[in-house]
Amino acid sequence: MAARLNQRDEDRLKPFRKKLRELREEQGLSQRELSTRCDVKHTKISQLEINEKSNLNLTTLFELARGLKVHPMELINYEFDFTI
Repeated sequence: MAARLNQRDEDRLKPFRKKLRELREEQGLSQRELSTRCDVKHTKISQLEINEKSNLNLTTLFELARGLKVHPMELINYEFDFTI
């Protein structure tokens, strides 16, 4: 069972969730269509986009980037506060 995210980690992932959805929608892809382009189930993509309790691992980040045909940095290139 996955560990529950604390508020700090939830806050740090919010911009990622937004960017993932934006990039997918800009390409006209449904969650299922993106899933066919990468090794991530559509249910996980849905969880990552909308569920603040869903965590992300590095291999999933790489797969999502592959499916979106972007560099992984595009998904995580945002400001966040390391001090909290």
